Formats: sequence, C-alpha cells, structure tokens
Amino acid sequence: MYAFLPVLAAAAAVVQIVVAKTAVIETLLFYFIVFLIGLSGLYAFLGHAFNADRVAKYIGWPTGNPFQWEVAVSNLSHAVLGFLCIWIRGNFWAATVVASSVWLLGCGVGHIREMVKTRNFTPGNAGPPFYSDVVKPLVLIGLLIAYVSGA
Repeated sequence: MYAFLPVLAAAAAVVQIVVAKTAVIETLLFYFIVFLIGLSGLYAFLGHAFNADRVAKYIGWPTGNPFQWEVAVSNLSHAVLGFLCIWIRGNFWAATVVASSVWLLGCGVGHIREMVKTRNFTPGNAGPPFYSDVVKPLVLIGLLIAYVSGA
C-alpha cells in the first residue's frame, strides 16, 4: 500500500495532465492529497479500528491498546480532509497539507523514538510506515510550495 498509492496518484495525475491538458503542479498536488491523505488515511483508519491487534503486532506495539481507537479516528479525520479537497480548493488544500504533515512527521518522530528507546525495528515501525510518514509530507509540502508560488 505504501508504494501503491503514490504510484497510482502519479499515474492518475499524468493521465489527466496529458488528456485534459491541466496544470502539472496543481494536478499532481490534487491527486497526491486525495490519494496520500484521503485514501491512505481511510486505509489506516480501517486497520487501526477494525484490525487493531494485527496492526499493533505489525508495529511492535502491545495488543489491546485503547489508543488504537484514537489513532484510528485521527487517521479518519485526515481522510475526511483529503477527500474534502476534491470539492474545496484554495487555502483548504494548504490547511489539509499542513495538518497531515504535522501528524505524519510527528508519527515519524514517534517511530524514531521507538527505534532508539525500545530497539523496535519491526517492519511496521522501522520499515515502510516510517519512510512513508517522512516522505509523504515532504512531497506534499514541496508540491504545495510550488503550487502557491506559481511554479
């Protein structure tokens, strides 16, 4: 899922850019917001809410943790923001990227803390989720800056 959504978002953006001749940066930003924040947030919500023990084991967390529900709902809130960007544009895109980036980079710091403090190098802590939590916001922020500056 971590590599699939960015590839799918880029492919959808390229198709729209080529077929409809839309602006490159705006189109990339749109699809990355919808896929990397909206769909990714929904996927994370479903995992943390309905497969909490399996996700906890993958991350290296103890099972039965009540904070899983809070993580699930936070992911759901980001999914809603990402999907609302389909209809709401302008500064709402910036707010969505900023909110999601703070959340994801904070999660990235949490992964690092777990690696250092508890030596948690499970794939769910030190693998794809960690890299995704760092790379996604950097890409989104970069696209947002290019979009706002008119590049």
